[in-house]
Amino acid sequence: MSAKSESDRRFEPKSTPAGEVLQHTAGATTVTPEQFKAAFRNHPAGVAVITADAGDGPVALTATSVFSVSAEPPLLVFSVSELSSSTPTIKRADTVVVHLLGAGQLDIAKLGATSGIDRFADTSIWKRLPTGEAYFPAAHAWIRGRVVNKMEAGGSTVVAVQALEIHAPPAGDPAADASTAEPLVYHNRTWHRLGDHSKIG
Repeated sequence: MSAKSESDRRFEPKSTPAGEVLQHTAGATTVTPEQFKAAFRNHPAGVAVITADAGDGPVALTATSVFSVSAEPPLLVFSVSELSSSTPTIKRADTVVVHLLGAGQLDIAKLGATSGIDRFADTSIWKRLPTGEAYFPAAHAWIRGRVVNKMEAGGSTVVAVQALEIHAPPAGDPAADASTAEPLVYHNRTWHRLGDHSKIG
C-alpha cells in the first residue's frame, strides 16, 4: 500500500479533542458574495499599482491584494480580476512593476482604478526602465519582478513574482517626504493615510 501524499493528508477528516470528526465538504458554501465582501470591508489593505507590457503597449491597474511571501528568495503575490482590461496583458507579460504607493500618490492610485481611459496619456508621469517596463517614478517604492507562477482562482488570477530590482527610500531616511512615506490604505471603500496620528500602541 503506497504512502499518502501531502495533499491526501491535508484533506483527511480532522478529529477534535472530544473525538468528533469534522468533515470537509468540497465546493459546498452558503456564503453569498455580499457577505464575503462585507467581511473584508473592515479589513484595510495597502494600495499598489501594477504595470506590465507584453509587447503591445503598457497597462496599469490598482490592486489591494499585494503581499510579500518570502525574503529569500524575494517573492510577492497579487491577484487580478478577469473583469479588468489590463489582466490579459499582465497574464502574458514576463515581468511586471509593482508600485507600493504612499499617501502622496493618490492620483496614481485613482488613475489605475479608473476604467475606460488611457492611463498612459500623460507622458510626464511615467517612464520606461532600461529593461523596457513602464513605471511611475513618483511612487514611494517600486519593485520590478519576473512572473514565476500563475494560478486561476475563481474569477481572478493569482500571480507570483520574484523581485529582480527594487527602488525604495533607505530605512529612516530623514529626507523622505512625509506625504510619500505615509502609506496609502484602502478601507471600507475609502482611501486613507496612515501616520503618527493613527498609532494606537
